[in-house]
Amino acid sequence: MKAILALEDGSVFHGTGFGAQASACGEVCFNTSMTGYQEILTDPSYKGQIVTMTYPLIGNYGVNAQDIESWRPHAAGFVIRELSPVVSNWRADWSLGDYLQQNGIPGIQGVDTRQLTKKLRVRGALNGFLSTEPGMTEAEAVKRAKEFVFVGVDYVKEVTHKAAFAWDPQDKQSAEFDVVRGAAKLDARNHRKPLPPADIPIVAFDFGMKYNIARNLRQTGFQVQVVPATTSAADALKHKPAGIFLSNGPGDPAALDYIVREVKTLVDTGIPIFGICLGNQLLGQAFGGKTFKLKFGHRGGNQPVKDLESGRVEITSQNHGFAVDPASLPSDVAVNRINLNDQTVEGMRHKTKPIFSVQYHPEASPGPHDSNPLFAEFRRLIESK
Repeated sequence: MKAILALEDGSVFHGTGFGAQASACGEVCFNTSMTGYQEILTDPSYKGQIVTMTYPLIGNYGVNAQDIESWRPHAAGFVIRELSPVVSNWRADWSLGDYLQQNGIPGIQGVDTRQLTKKLRVRGALNGFLSTEPGMTEAEAVKRAKEFVFVGVDYVKEVTHKAAFAWDPQDKQSAEFDVVRGAAKLDARNHRKPLPPADIPIVAFDFGMKYNIARNLRQTGFQVQVVPATTSAADALKHKPAGIFLSNGPGDPAALDYIVREVKTLVDTGIPIFGICLGNQLLGQAFGGKTFKLKFGHRGGNQPVKDLESGRVEITSQNHGFAVDPASLPSDVAVNRINLNDQTVEGMRHKTKPIFSVQYHPEASPGPHDSNPLFAEFRRLIESK
């Protein structure tokens, strides 16, 4: 199956198709992680994006039903150097190609991902068009890439769950995996460590929340009520939460005025709030600040972030193409974390209210885990109220 990837600047890459026989438009970006392609594909933050993996061999451990991050994969398309012809992992349920085919997502292999990554690293993210369908010409593919619009689109409404629900009420999905030791006859796929009591109720706004965020919140002792992105502040508070969590999500935060209004209402109540990724950008706007599009988005598992309060540097997992403008923030909001690559805002803390946020992913799966203690910090913040 032949495949073609075209960029809005007129560049064209040919390769071999895998996954679904389909076409897709999206913002073409790259991710530097060596592993975790399943979590990347199912991360709702990648809605509207064609993801390029810089690591050359992808698919060798397949895809399993337990490590997905959402109710379906959300990436528009997938670009790799080489698809592993062998799936070798005892937890695998599908091959990568079969999983993409089942979900209607086209993939292309045989692309010089080094050349593509260098182009994106110099030019910034470019809109693109990927097709594995027969008969697609270069001219038509470039035309489709140029027609695509990413900035200003509300993708949150497409990825959020449509109804509220209690996360894992039976405690079957949230505990950390534990290795079976010795000759015990246990189910190795479902052997887990014990969970603490769920003694602090919170409401988690689902703007495209990764399931591993909910798992980490439950592992920290939170009872998590998930609500859709369109939920009003008043309806969220009817659940009588001790705190509010604002999740990650896709796209342009400036297109989400209806959410910013509700977040501002929550800020004004003084309830403890913790925001991640898009949640950080929404809080920035609710504080009165502005966001802007990064020329080079932060995507991968090796982004260095400095905590300006402690001096500590965390290696973090990130996926965002927008950032908060620090000059637009009011004086009662402190920027307390910065990205060491480009000095952009990676965290904020309100000086008088129990509110903090980070731009990266402390729940990162498969890692790194430097920032995982932030969930415990959220718990301490609530307990100190």
